[in-house]
Amino acid sequence: MIQKQKYLKDKGMFILLAFISAFPPLSTDLYLPALPQMKEILNTTQSQVNLTLSMFFVFYAIGLLFWGPLSEKYGRKPILLIGMVIYTISSIICGFSQYVEQLIVGRIIQAIGGSAATAVSTAMVKDLYSGRKREKVMAMVMSMVIIAPIVAPVIGAFLLEYVSWEIIFFVLAGVGATALMAGALLEETIENRYTGSVWRSWGRLAVVLKNPNFSILLAIFSTISMSIMTFLAASSFIYINGFGLNEREFSYFLAFNAVFAMIGPMLYVKLSQHFKSQAIISAGFPIFILCGIAVATVGHGSVWAFALAAALATLIVDGMRVPGVNLMLEQQQNDTGSASALINFFGMLLGSLGMHLVSLNPNDLILALGCIQIMIGLISGILWFLIRNRPFVQYAFHEG
Repeated sequence: MIQKQKYLKDKGMFILLAFISAFPPLSTDLYLPALPQMKEILNTTQSQVNLTLSMFFVFYAIGLLFWGPLSEKYGRKPILLIGMVIYTISSIICGFSQYVEQLIVGRIIQAIGGSAATAVSTAMVKDLYSGRKREKVMAMVMSMVIIAPIVAPVIGAFLLEYVSWEIIFFVLAGVGATALMAGALLEETIENRYTGSVWRSWGRLAVVLKNPNFSILLAIFSTISMSIMTFLAASSFIYINGFGLNEREFSYFLAFNAVFAMIGPMLYVKLSQHFKSQAIISAGFPIFILCGIAVATVGHGSVWAFALAAALATLIVDGMRVPGVNLMLEQQQNDTGSASALINFFGMLLGSLGMHLVSLNPNDLILALGCIQIMIGLISGILWFLIRNRPFVQYAFHEG
């Protein structure tokens, strides 16, 4: 650890990083079991209900671009605290929504506030750690983050047995308030702040994107990551409407998928002790494509056939995210906040696209999900094989 935290200490800092990194899954997975119920109660369509998910991620992505550069100028802590205030208040607004349109607006505001947490979390990892240590911390944080999608749907399904769906958003308000109190104990992690104007700080996003090495890696790992959000958008309808499970049974299968997501980063760390990172990533793409083929072909056969194929795809994606993010960060020695914002922005943006694409075929969501996985596996895999032996990739892994 490059610098010490007076109040949070090493363990407290790690917990805070994992907690604020978990805001996207916490904000979605907790109410996933309620989506079919919300469709009926709000007297709306599946497409409209899915907008509470997809619009959340779109504006979460936009918020990242807003907060990331500002954290370079004003510091990580102030941005985190402001974001958590917005997130907490908007979660309460969501809980009081009477119409789906009100809920969508509330989710948009909630997304803008919550994105501050993600914008600073990745940047703080680079502020605080370096080299191989950073990669290990990323893997541990990503694995800890997966606890959210394991626990959240189970809690959500349990709550739905006793209370209405609105209570879930009041629980999320409590999550935001907890992050706000923990963030108050944080000591600023950025050493050298950007001294230009606010407008110029946002202009640093363009400076980072002009780095071709960063941009090509951004395209590769953002494309492969869209698989996770595509699965989330379709999962409740596949398990509940397709396989006939109830909300609690669905939550168990979502937790099953999340366990594989938790294993992915730690498995990468273990494998990287014996194999080169480039080789691990190169093997991941064809395996992921095979998982997509399995989802599309045998996924209809039984709930367990679908669950296993989808879970293996999740394991591969989350395992490749660790070296992918670290590789991208290594391309930028400065403008860490902007780089972090762009990494998360494009992951969210393409994920939202995947959510929309899978909804285009509501009559066969399993086939739609499998085809999307195959498509993104081919696109990102081809790009990776074109650049995997380039000097900037070799150097970054050697330095790590």
